[in-house]
Amino acid sequence: MRILIIGSGGREHAIAWAFHHSATPTELFIAPGNGGTDAIGKNVSLEASDHDAVNRFVSENDVDLVVIGPEQPLVDGLADALRDRDTPVVGPSAAAAQLEGSKAFSKAFMERHGIPTAAFRSFERGELEDALAFVRSEGAPIVVKASGLAAGKGAIVCETLPDAEQAVQDLLGDGKLGDAASTVVIESFMEGEEASLFVLTDGSEYVLLPTAQDHKRIGEGDTGPNTGGMGAYAPAPVMTEHQIQLAVDRVVEPTLRGMADEGHPYQGILYVGLMITDEGPKVVEYNCRLGDPETQVVLPMLSCDVVQLFHALATGSLGDVDVSMHEGASACVVMASEGYPGSYEKGKQIEGLDDASARDQVEVFHAGTRRTDSGWDTSGGRVLAVSARGRDLKETLDRAYAGVSDISFEGATWRRDIGHRGLERG
Repeated sequence: MRILIIGSGGREHAIAWAFHHSATPTELFIAPGNGGTDAIGKNVSLEASDHDAVNRFVSENDVDLVVIGPEQPLVDGLADALRDRDTPVVGPSAAAAQLEGSKAFSKAFMERHGIPTAAFRSFERGELEDALAFVRSEGAPIVVKASGLAAGKGAIVCETLPDAEQAVQDLLGDGKLGDAASTVVIESFMEGEEASLFVLTDGSEYVLLPTAQDHKRIGEGDTGPNTGGMGAYAPAPVMTEHQIQLAVDRVVEPTLRGMADEGHPYQGILYVGLMITDEGPKVVEYNCRLGDPETQVVLPMLSCDVVQLFHALATGSLGDVDVSMHEGASACVVMASEGYPGSYEKGKQIEGLDDASARDQVEVFHAGTRRTDSGWDTSGGRVLAVSARGRDLKETLDRAYAGVSDISFEGATWRRDIGHRGLERG
């Protein structure tokens, strides 16, 4: 099967890796890909925003399946452009991708369909004073979110009122994050533990992937600013069978039913960020694709044919395939450039990749790397995700951190407490 994967990060490397190790023979194209994907497929120069160029490539190369990794091309309608040419594609329509592309839309959608989430109000750029008055009336802690896409950095948890006022001023007043924050959602703070639930749906049938838990903050103990994700593990012990069933009954099925009822049937990957509260699961946010770095732990847990699973999703035959999973656990630790998620330097030489990759049950997924004549250099904020599987979470984390210890580059930064909540739960 000839497959085109859209994207360039660790998520796309993990997708390509899963396809490469599938029982179904594949020829992989990754656009634009990265140094890691180049070793298992062919990186191609293709702009996801140029829908005509993507369709031409698909036609000229007899591509059987397209998998869209990042959110922006989905919000921009790339899946629609491909479906218009009858190309099987993994990814929702632009209308359905509003669940991630507009937090204002998703919050109003949840309100319409009785889906549990935090209480909220939305404010436009011209309503700065109203927004400030609202946070002063609500107090802290409170959460201020850019409504649009912000690379995972648009949600600001404000512990104090001055922090909340500053966040509102930054986003609505000063235009930080640009058009992504032309509308801001201000919502109540939810107490609980976060978890990620992944749903594959072909528009009628759906299946669940392993649950996961991400680590968004840059610092240990969940401190510092939000990032795109500093590590993850699967499954998440907080997501017991009971909590999963509650999430299915109260969130997943009402979401899929509601989107269909509103004329936007959802076909693709629905990633629901949940807060597990004393009242049960509540939605933190929706995402219209696989997470990064959750993909690097969820896909390695699948023991079924991932190519056939994704193709069934894209062709409306999900009911014909089974999802099977490995026993044990999976985890990854992200190695980032010094200064991330702020400014950072590129071009730091990376050593030890072969040593880490040679370890049992360890995979190194590339994100911000560049191959040079002398080896590998850093080229992004999140550089690598060192992933591992094991019989339990402790063994898995030991393997992942052993892989991290093999790798070095100047200023390398990583969290040393990935999986701490899972370990505490035993």
